[in-house]
Amino acid sequence: MSKTAAKSSNQSPVTGIIKDTLIIFAITLVAGGILGFVYELTKAPIEKQKLQKQADACSEVFLVNDGEGNYVIPEPLDFERINVNQSARTAVAEVMDTKADITDVYEARNMDDELYGYVIEVTTKEGYGGDIRLYMGVTLDGRLKGISILEIHETPGLGMRAPEVLVPQFRDRKGPEFTVTKSGAVGENEIDAITSATITSKAVTRGVNYGMKYFEELTKGGDEQ
Repeated sequence: MSKTAAKSSNQSPVTGIIKDTLIIFAITLVAGGILGFVYELTKAPIEKQKLQKQADACSEVFLVNDGEGNYVIPEPLDFERINVNQSARTAVAEVMDTKADITDVYEARNMDDELYGYVIEVTTKEGYGGDIRLYMGVTLDGRLKGISILEIHETPGLGMRAPEVLVPQFRDRKGPEFTVTKSGAVGENEIDAITSATITSKAVTRGVNYGMKYFEELTKGGDEQ
């Protein structure tokens, strides 16, 4: 037996464990460094994409018909997240029996930095399959310009049709409160329910009403917290 072989066979178990541990540590260190580098490299583009998606969702609720069947932004708008007004939030919760909450608010300003309206995010727990989260755009005169459903977990083919059936009905409507009908909407404040999905229709509509009430309280004034 050679000297080298003898040394190898006489290596203690502790030495082997230490060696293996050092190898694993080195691999982990290198892998961590690579992941950290990739994260830093992609962080800015991901954040930019996130902000753009957010801005697009905000813009969507202010689209108007250009007279040729196309929905466009009437003027360029900037959106800035602001704190939810806690006094307005509390006031709404006290008078509305809807299981909902105001979860985010944005100011919409035009290119002259004048306040154009608000994007209000409402999360309602009254959906048939779970929470429904939506954006709604309200101009300063209290007109609902539109809504966008951000999250929904309703029944496929029924409540999941809310974006195609309910969303268009909320375009450019004057509130402050909307009601659901199953016989065909004829009034300014009526929303035609999705066939066989009345619970979803009511959940979305009551969520919108909740947001409209928040807008009403918000524009009364009060400190933002």
